[in-house]
Amino acid sequence: MSVLLIAGSPTEHSRSATLLDSVEQRLHAAVDDRRLHVDRLRIRDLSPQALLLADWGHPSVVRAIEQVANARALVIATPVYKAAYSGVLKVFLDLLPQTALKGKAVLPLATGGSPHHMLALDYALRPVLQSLGARHILPGVYASDAQIPKDETTGDYQIGGEIAQRLDDATHTLLQEGLRLSAVPVSRPVPFSQALYSV
Repeated sequence: MSVLLIAGSPTEHSRSATLLDSVEQRLHAAVDDRRLHVDRLRIRDLSPQALLLADWGHPSVVRAIEQVANARALVIATPVYKAAYSGVLKVFLDLLPQTALKGKAVLPLATGGSPHHMLALDYALRPVLQSLGARHILPGVYASDAQIPKDETTGDYQIGGEIAQRLDDATHTLLQEGLRLSAVPVSRPVPFSQALYSV
């Protein structure tokens, strides 16, 4: 069983890619790799000319469409521009066959400059996913720039506590409802005072 993580940002290092990385880490931590294969697709790595000219025969486009076809579930991350998902994601979704998402579960993720853009998930992206036949579109996770601050020392984006909890919940829902997989129980350290022992 496989999950395809789709990065819909035109830039390599982005807040939306950070959300995608966090979901990937949670998937690997929750499920044995022998039960779940996680694949990745960065739309920015596809041929720009092939995308814009709808060249279905281009090797990078053929491979990307195969990745979508082979996945049981998709996690799609995008920045929000002008109250909608990114243009690179738009041109890729336009290339997919009309039933490309039939029988698949989809978890949408998005980032934007302010909370005012959070409805882009429901009013811009969700209708397109439905038109492509998605079986189950899970509640999405939207994060504003302030919720994924940049570490001034390392330059890396950091997931804030509230978003981390929402990603935990979203990943759990993806596994339970989207894939019907049970997560591996997470063992937590037990304080010495609570340890049971016999002599």
